[in-house]
Amino acid sequence: MAVYTHVPAEEIDAFLTRYDAGRLVSAKGIAEGVENSNYLLETTGHDGNKGIGGHRYILTLYEKRVDEADLPFFMDLLDHLGARGCLVPRFIADREGRRLQQLSGRPACLIEFLTGISVTEPTAGQARAAGVALGELHKAAQGFAGERRNALDKDGWHALAAKCGDDFDQIEPGLGARVAEELAFLDAHWPADLPRSVIHADLFPDNVLMLGDEVTGLIDFYFSCTDIRAYDLAVTHSAWCFSNDGSIWHGDRAAAMGEGYGAAHGLSDAERSAFPILCRGAALRFLLTRAYDWINTPADALVTRKDPLAYLRRLDFYAKADPAELLGA
Repeated sequence: MAVYTHVPAEEIDAFLTRYDAGRLVSAKGIAEGVENSNYLLETTGHDGNKGIGGHRYILTLYEKRVDEADLPFFMDLLDHLGARGCLVPRFIADREGRRLQQLSGRPACLIEFLTGISVTEPTAGQARAAGVALGELHKAAQGFAGERRNALDKDGWHALAAKCGDDFDQIEPGLGARVAEELAFLDAHWPADLPRSVIHADLFPDNVLMLGDEVTGLIDFYFSCTDIRAYDLAVTHSAWCFSNDGSIWHGDRAAAMGEGYGAAHGLSDAERSAFPILCRGAALRFLLTRAYDWINTPADALVTRKDPLAYLRRLDFYAKADPAELLGA
C-alpha cells in the first residue's frame, strides 16, 4: 500500500488556513487503502489550543480511480446518512462553504476523523455488529435522492473478464473457463426484481471502525452506488465470513451477521431466496477486480496485489453451499 501523492507539511499547513481547523501539528501518511492518498492530520484546533489528544482530521487526495465528478454524490450521501445518525465521516467545508479543493494538483477534501480500529480476524460478535450497522445504513439511506450507477455490475463483470482474456490462466490454469461458466450462470439467474437502494458495496472489515464489539464508524464510500440492496449484504458476507485466503468458512460469523442485519433492517423471503446467487455475484466481482489488478500491476509496484484465488475459493463455496446455512437460518 502507498501514499501516491506526497504533500510537504508546509503545503498542508497552508491548505488548513482555508478552514477553522487551526495550524498543523503533524501529518502522517496512512498506508491502508489503494484508491487514494490519505493523511492523518493533527492540528491546534480553531482556538489554537491543542488540548488533550489534539484535533484530528483526514486529508484525502483523490487519485485516478476516483472520478472527481462522482465526489458530490459521495458528499451528499454522507451528509444524508450522518444527519440520520449513521457513524460516517462527513466532508468539512471551508470558510467559503467549499468542500472540494485542489492540493498538489489533485482534488482534495478535509474529512472528519472517527475513532476506532479495523479488525483483521473478526469475531462473531463483531460480525453481528457489522450486520447491524449495515442494516442501519440501509434504513438511513431511505429517501436519499442521489443516483450513481454501479460500474462493477453484471455488465462491468463481463467487461473486466474480456480485458483479462487469456491472461486468466496465468493466475490459475482453467480460471478463464471457470469465470466464463459463472458469468453465464449469473446472466441466467441474476434477480431482476429485488429492492434497490444506495449501497456501500465495499464493506470489508478494514472499512468498519470498531472498539471491541461496538462499531464506531463506517468509512470509504467510494464504491457506493445504486444497486440491489441485499447484494450489499452479500458483499459484506463474503468479506467477513471467511479466512482471508478464502479457505475457511466461519459459519458462526455468518449466522451472527444475518441475525444482526435482520434485527436492524430485515430481509424479505425473496431476498433470502436470492441470497446465494447474490453471494456468487459478490465473489465473482472481487475475483475479477483482483485478477485484473494482478495481471496489470507490476510485481515491484508500490501497491500490494491481492490474491484473486481467495475469491475463487469463496465462489466455489457459494456455488455448493446449502442456502439455509449462509445466514444461519
